[in-house]
Amino acid sequence: MGARLFGTDGVRGLANVDLTPDLAIDLARAAGDGRRGTVVVGRDTRRSGQMLIDAVSVGFNAAGFDVIDLGIIPVGAVSHLTRDLGASYGVMVSASHNPAPDNGIKFFGPDGRKLDDEREDAIAARYAHGAPWQEVSGADLGIRSGVPDAMDRYLDHVASRAKYSFSGLSVVLDCANGAAFKSAPALFERLGATVDTMFTEPSGMNINDGCGAVHPGALAAAVDGRVGLAFDGDADRLTAVDEDGVVCNGDVIMAILARHMHNNDTLPDSRVIATVMSNLGFLRAMRSMGITVDLTPVGDRYVLEEMRRSGAGLGGEQSGHVIFHKEPTGDGLLTGVRLLEVMAATGAPLRELRRVMTEFPQVLRNVTVRVKERLPDAAALWAAVEMMEKRLGDDGRVLVRASGTEQLVRVMVEASTSAEAAAVADELVMVTRRELGGEPGESG
Repeated sequence: MGARLFGTDGVRGLANVDLTPDLAIDLARAAGDGRRGTVVVGRDTRRSGQMLIDAVSVGFNAAGFDVIDLGIIPVGAVSHLTRDLGASYGVMVSASHNPAPDNGIKFFGPDGRKLDDEREDAIAARYAHGAPWQEVSGADLGIRSGVPDAMDRYLDHVASRAKYSFSGLSVVLDCANGAAFKSAPALFERLGATVDTMFTEPSGMNINDGCGAVHPGALAAAVDGRVGLAFDGDADRLTAVDEDGVVCNGDVIMAILARHMHNNDTLPDSRVIATVMSNLGFLRAMRSMGITVDLTPVGDRYVLEEMRRSGAGLGGEQSGHVIFHKEPTGDGLLTGVRLLEVMAATGAPLRELRRVMTEFPQVLRNVTVRVKERLPDAAALWAAVEMMEKRLGDDGRVLVRASGTEQLVRVMVEASTSAEAAAVADELVMVTRRELGGEPGESG
């Protein structure tokens, strides 16, 4: 599971191999040990989800926590209902955009926000220490129950945020055979859009399989003059597709939203929070409008932390996580609502709105390595990065970072042409393999 139990988005691994029921039980015991309260739990459509939800529930019940099981539901619903029901924790069992054999466990606090590093590390420390746990028995044991109207309560919450009817807008929803397969169509139909759907028949093993926010090709081929919205497995990410089939990632979506908010004086301090992965074209577009961009490490919770610190009204990631002022976490369904609102308010099609920025060609290589923990000390690699940055000058940039969830180093290069970006990336991949123990061919 890596040097740190929690990665950038919870505890993840291959279900029943890395992420076992025993681990899930003990992780829940560690989170609940010595406390009392209620936990809200939800999951996506993975086959392993029911097994891991059962394990998490057992762990919390054994620690004296009652568990409210929401079933298959978007992560935004877990966040909202954690607050709405006054729970001590929210837990989402999902590996987000990862393939079906993977799964994950992510925790939310009573405010509906993901736990910060300090609180995660405290749970990890109790987990590592292990038994003996505080003894709980009799009437102090927790029980498990459900909320029959959980989906409706969540949809009411999101729909109440909409300021416009979507009557006259036609959308195609790619639900990734994931957590949004029922909620997304219900929401956008409720708001008046004409809705067609794709990938709404989860089998337990087809989540994110050639579909969803990270695989929008099928949606792009199907829009046929309509707008496409693609969610990932737990529906916290959104990728859009314009009427011509052009994919609009999180940077483009944020640029559209930031310009609209800025023009309507609803962007506090004219400030947006993004991550180091944001495209250079996004940064230049924001600068040209007089919008300040502050950058954080990759991870939507780091974006949220900086938004809270700075008072920014919009933040997000190129991957499609977008967070709005006073919202506790990213929610792909809410992001879709906000994007369609700009269309409804301006009367402009998405093909026109997306021209707010010009993306620089960007190449991302994922390099499998044996010792990603040695990355900060790989002097030869950092010397190569510095040399490539000088070569690119103001028309490009380089980012090399360790994955927070996998044994990978990610090499990202932007340049004025795709060929130059690829050439620089390939050179850095070779150095990365040499310095950190990667094998030829293990990148993509």
